[in-house]
Amino acid sequence: MLVFCYPFKDFQINKSKALTEIMAQRFLLLRSVASVSTREFSRGPVVLQGKAPDMSEGNAHLLVSNVRNRLREIVGASTNWRDHQQALADRLSLSNQLAASQEELPVRRMKDSYIEAHLPLGTNPSLREKYLNCHKGVRFGRILEDLDSLAVLISYSHTHNKALPRSPLSIVTALVDKIDMRKQIIHPDCDIKFTGHVTWVGKSSIEAKMHMFQYHEGGYTPVLDATFVMVARDPENKRAAFVNPLKPESPEEEMLFQQGEVNRKRRVELSTASLLKVAPTAEERKIIHSLFLNTLDTKTVSFRSRVLPPNSVWMEDAKVKGLEICHPQERNIFNRIFGGFLMRKAYELGWANACAYGGCRPVLVAVDDILFQKPVEIGSLLLLSSQVCYTEGQYIQVRVHTEVLDPLTRQHNTTNVFHFTFTTDQDVPNIVPQSYGESMLYLDGKRHFNQTLMSQ
Repeated sequence: MLVFCYPFKDFQINKSKALTEIMAQRFLLLRSVASVSTREFSRGPVVLQGKAPDMSEGNAHLLVSNVRNRLREIVGASTNWRDHQQALADRLSLSNQLAASQEELPVRRMKDSYIEAHLPLGTNPSLREKYLNCHKGVRFGRILEDLDSLAVLISYSHTHNKALPRSPLSIVTALVDKIDMRKQIIHPDCDIKFTGHVTWVGKSSIEAKMHMFQYHEGGYTPVLDATFVMVARDPENKRAAFVNPLKPESPEEEMLFQQGEVNRKRRVELSTASLLKVAPTAEERKIIHSLFLNTLDTKTVSFRSRVLPPNSVWMEDAKVKGLEICHPQERNIFNRIFGGFLMRKAYELGWANACAYGGCRPVLVAVDDILFQKPVEIGSLLLLSSQVCYTEGQYIQVRVHTEVLDPLTRQHNTTNVFHFTFTTDQDVPNIVPQSYGESMLYLDGKRHFNQTLMSQ
């Protein structure tokens, strides 16, 4: 604060001019830095291992905060909850615009669906508050929300028909195939960039690959790679709808497309070999029997007498549960609960469980095989149950199961299953199942953990 003293008026005026010149120089410096940041944003995507084709030329960039607004424009959704019934009635009239076969739809390129979205955490302090966690890091649950919205927009970009004012398709997330973390630390005060495009399509399904980068120390560094599987439905979201075929244009794109086909076959094989359908393998049966023998009380000759081994925890004692009332605020453009919100809540519950189990702050390694079985309606009572199902050294495998409860009929219906792999800075206790059902959870967790290690 400047205080003007009349006996030294001329001195104070000169001092004020000097300060004004200093502030002007600082302003020019800040403007120059901002210009450099803007130029960095305009660059194309970082090439991952020399395999990702450059698709940035001719494609518009947008802010993450505008992704959902863009989705509302494409679908014609209202931003007001009170209009949802009328919006649903309006969408029903779009059914006659659906293609009768995939051959009717024009072939698309991968470049047609390319999107680059920016999250200016470094240049927008007010936005940073939404993403900041108590450890002065980035809330990864918020990143999951952004990835889910971006995957939907990428899919709509692939199916976009300029002749139609609104898209007749209802594109929703069917599966989060994989999210691999390439960097453990996400800085809360550095700008983030998302890039992604369609890499494979079936008749009504779409695979979208996305990459996340963060600007730090003069350049963008990769943070994660994500693969989402989306499905196209009719305006009522009751039956499948055809999507545009995809044609690769280069060897790099052909490799991405072939990898998408490999991913599809792998998902089919995993579903066929699910422990809910077939018995464990011979090797897995030996593992379960060994765990059982290690917990028998040697002082008694009884299968019922069980003793917890040293440095171990019963699986029953490694649970954390939660409840969410599904308000309209968390709805998606189709007036159901936003899939990203479900992922955020499941991740935060799983993280809390891993934190309590390991006794230290866990770090996410991978998100694997998130299955969306049923949509969650507005007003539902959503029950979340987190279970540590497998441990190995410093790793903790957590499974989160979500279901909706009908308070009138008291029926429970599974909506989602989530799998998270965490690591800590110290070895964690061994998780030990007691019942046959817990043993199946143990084997399922081991399968997902091994799949995660294979992809690292």
